[in-house]
Amino acid sequence: MRRVVVTGMGLLTSIGSGVEETWANLLSTKSGIQKITSFDVENSPCKIAGFISNDENSPNYFNIEKHIEKKIINRNDRFIQYGIIAANFAIKDSGIDILNEQQKLRIGVSVGSGIGGLETIQDNTIILKEKGPRRISPFFVPASLINLLSGQISIEHGFKGPNHSVVTACATGAHSIGDAAEIIKRGAADIMVAGGAEAAVCELGLAGFCAARSLSTGFNDTPEKASRPWDKDRDGFVMGEGSGVLVLEELENAKKRGVNIYAEIIGYGMSGDAHHITSPSEDGDGGFRAMQEAVKMAKIDANEINYINAHGTSTLVGDDIELKAIMKLIKDNKNIKISSTKSSIGHLLGAAGSVESIFTILSIKNNKVPATLNLDNPSHEFDIDLVAKFPQDHTVNFALSNSFGFGGTNTALLFSSY
Repeated sequence: MRRVVVTGMGLLTSIGSGVEETWANLLSTKSGIQKITSFDVENSPCKIAGFISNDENSPNYFNIEKHIEKKIINRNDRFIQYGIIAANFAIKDSGIDILNEQQKLRIGVSVGSGIGGLETIQDNTIILKEKGPRRISPFFVPASLINLLSGQISIEHGFKGPNHSVVTACATGAHSIGDAAEIIKRGAADIMVAGGAEAAVCELGLAGFCAARSLSTGFNDTPEKASRPWDKDRDGFVMGEGSGVLVLEELENAKKRGVNIYAEIIGYGMSGDAHHITSPSEDGDGGFRAMQEAVKMAKIDANEINYINAHGTSTLVGDDIELKAIMKLIKDNKNIKISSTKSSIGHLLGAAGSVESIFTILSIKNNKVPATLNLDNPSHEFDIDLVAKFPQDHTVNFALSNSFGFGGTNTALLFSSY
C-alpha cells in the first residue's frame, strides 16, 4: 500500500499570510473578524466577516500585488487569486517547483471551492443589466469557474498529472485533500497539490446567507466575539475567506527527495445525511459515520485520537449535534482536546477543510492545540475539554479534522505524526 504524507503547506487567511504568520496569530488568539468596509452593509442584518482586505488601513490588509502578477488579478476572481497564492506558498515549501518536466507528469492538482466566482458573477450581472452584453469581459466565464483554480495552478507550474476539482460546499477543502490522497494511493500520481479557496464575502454572498438565516447578527458592534462555537450565546456563523493548500506526496518519493515531512494522512471518511438541504440530522449519524470510516481506514482505535479540529461553525443546531457524534465516537477517551478554529477566522466555506487540516497538522507538529475563542458559557453537558479561550500544550500523535456541508455531505480526515 502506497502511503501519503504532507510535504508542503500554504495559507492565506484573515489573520495572516503564510503558515508561520497565520499559526502564530492563531495561537495568540487574534481574531480576523471585522466590520465589512468593502461594500455598504447598512441594510444587512449581518455586517461582519473574516475577510482579506486591500485597504492599507485595515487590520486584515494583504498586498496581493506583491504575490501575483497584475494580469492574474485582472483576469480572475479573488478565490482563484487566493488559491494561487496559497498554492505557491505550499509548492515552494515542498520544493516541487524545481522538479524536471518528466517528474511534473506525475504531479497533479486537486483544489476546489464551495461557491467559486460569486463576486465576479455578481459584478458581471450588474454590467449586463446596465451596459448590455457587449460589455461583459471575455474572461468572465474562466474567471468564475471553480475548476479554473486547479487549471491556473497547473498552467503556472507545468503540472501535467490528474487535474481535479471538488465542489461539496463546506466540505470541499477536505474532500479535495482526501481525493488527492486516494489518487496517489492508486498510483495515478506521485504528488498532488490539494486544498480549497473561497472569496464569497460580497453583497450577493452576504445577502444569500442572511436570507437563509445562517449568519450571526447579534455581534455587529463586537465582531471579534461573533464566532463562538458551543457557547450558549451563539447566533450563527461568520463568513470567512482565504485559502489553504497542501502538497501531498507518496512516502517513498518524499524520502527519495529528502524533504521535510509534516504528517501522514492515514484516514479519510465520507458520508451523506440524506436528511435536509442545510441541516444535519439530529442524531449526528452522518458525521459519526464519516469519522468512523476515517478511523477504520487508519486502523487505530478512536481512543488513540488526541485532538479533533471540529467543524464547529457556531450555529445553534450544528455545534451540539457534531459534539454528540464526536462523543459517540470517542466514548471514554479522556486524553482528547477538541476545538474550533472558526472562532478566530470565521467559516471559510469551501476552504475551511483545507485551512483547518493545516491547523490540525500544525497541532501534531508542535504539540499545541489552538483555542476555541469566545466559549464563555458552554451549551452542552459533556465532560470534554473544548480548549476554551486559550491554546494548550498537548501531545498530539493522531488528530482528526471534520468538515460538513450543505446537502448533507460529510468528511473526516485523520492525520498522524511521522
